[in-house]
Amino acid sequence: MPRRIPKITIANFGKYTTWDRTSNKLPKLLKYTTTVEAVVGNEFGIIIDVDNYKGKVLEFIIKHPPILNTKGNLMPQFKGELFVHSNHTQFFVGDGIWLPINDKVGEWEVIILYEGKKHVSKKFQIVLPE
Repeated sequence: MPRRIPKITIANFGKYTTWDRTSNKLPKLLKYTTTVEAVVGNEFGIIIDVDNYKGKVLEFIIKHPPILNTKGNLMPQFKGELFVHSNHTQFFVGDGIWLPINDKVGEWEVIILYEGKKHVSKKFQIVLPE
């Protein structure tokens, strides 16, 4: 029997409908793009296909421009884990724009890792609306 090769790929990327973090449903892709306007509520990121990682834990990092929290301190990169419960699954990893918008402008990068090794990444440019 052939060995199943683990694989992580980007299914799509860009601007999405608002993602309900409490739901199992993925957001809908509105537009393939790597340039997103800094408008409150704009959601952007990637949907990844994950094959043959059942029982494993993937990591994600979202690198962002210098953003201050409500206390005026710099926020660290966003980091988290994705628990893989089946041999084929999809995950959305991304973020949305919130007030104030000026500190969200710049380069963002979504990175997916397994055991510390980068498997996929996608960069986005957040720009002020024209």
